[in-house]
Amino acid sequence: MSQQFQPPAPSSYTEAPTPAPTRPGNLGLGLVAAVVAALVAAGVYGGIMHAIERQIGYAAVGVGLLVGYAAGKLGGRNPVLPVVSVVLSLGSVYAGQLFFTALVMADVNHVGLADVLDQVGIGGVNDVWKESAEMVDYLFLAIGGFIAFGAAKKSAA
Repeated sequence: MSQQFQPPAPSSYTEAPTPAPTRPGNLGLGLVAAVVAALVAAGVYGGIMHAIERQIGYAAVGVGLLVGYAAGKLGGRNPVLPVVSVVLSLGSVYAGQLFFTALVMADVNHVGLADVLDQVGIGGVNDVWKESAEMVDYLFLAIGGFIAFGAAKKSAA
């Protein structure tokens, strides 16, 4: 025998699918993640520059991506996080450039990094960086900050 087709109940046509529940942001966790990412990225950025003996823009982009992604992914859509990501990314690129400068100073003087930091100090390394800084150094700072802002906004979505 034949079975009769029964259409689904009318309510299934009119009900919109419910969106997946959104995870509320956690500003504190986002800030901590961004700070940790900035510190790690600064060391990696300086180390990469030292290993290849020059700067590359992709490394600054990577710093911005890492900081922004960490902040947005763990912090959610809080509007403070993209701005904080910019500031931390600028600081991270700058710290990476200082780390690179200190490593080069250690190589030139045939001493360890700790000796450079002990004898010259961070202020002395900063002075050397300022004297040798070119427009590209500042451009990489801006690139890192710009990328961090976008990454923080997109990863929170």
